[in-house]
Amino acid sequence: MRKYALFFDIDGTLVSFKTHQIPPSTIFALTQAKANGHQVFIATGRPPLIITNLGAIEHLIDGYITINGALCFINNKVISCKDIPHDAALFAVNDAQEKNYGLIVVGEKDVAVIDPHGEVDRIFRQEIAVENLEKAKTVEEVLEQRILQLTPFFSAEYEHEFMAHIPCCTSGRWHPAFTDVTAIGADKGEGILTMARHLNLNPENTIAFGDGGNDTSMIKNAGIGVAMGNALDMLKQDADYTTSSVDEDGIMKALRHFNLI
Repeated sequence: MRKYALFFDIDGTLVSFKTHQIPPSTIFALTQAKANGHQVFIATGRPPLIITNLGAIEHLIDGYITINGALCFINNKVISCKDIPHDAALFAVNDAQEKNYGLIVVGEKDVAVIDPHGEVDRIFRQEIAVENLEKAKTVEEVLEQRILQLTPFFSAEYEHEFMAHIPCCTSGRWHPAFTDVTAIGADKGEGILTMARHLNLNPENTIAFGDGGNDTSMIKNAGIGVAMGNALDMLKQDADYTTSSVDEDGIMKALRHFNLI
């Protein structure tokens, strides 16, 4: 059997937005895939601080692409770290404070939250069930670190104007209320290629699974790109295969489709 490196987004792919849990069928499928000699990797927009919902499969994971590719590591060994220029981070903080919108600033070690209207808390804690945001540091403390990601809470319309001020960065929106901004060259697709080079893997032997706009680069860069049934239509158009939704055993069905389990 041909061996593959499997890369999974978390929210909406491994973890249900409805239950905030990994479906039993997914746990079973990943266990079988590992037993069959395939490798399991995470590819998420979340920083390590808030990756708290993978306990059921943590023992199966071979490595992590986090912060949309800005920080990649295996067994706590950093494989790649790509930061945002400091002036771009300062622009974002100043813009959020002037225009009064929410912003998450992700540093190399810590996270800061600007949340003037409670929108960050409502969406992250209540809608996505994110934990550990209470451990956030002040903006001033985090700005002393390398900044790996900015998550501004504004419309897609304003996003174009905002990004024009920081051409050194790229944006990946997976939720209508906010987008994730990283340095150019820091995305999930580049994360897969970085992992493949580090592990001497042929990129053709990689399969990526995702549902959001920030998954587009990895769906395109992987040997096989799989969109969940609940994925954005534009992602399905880029994918090689579309499975059912996370709540309808989509991961298990896809792995069976490709004869990996």
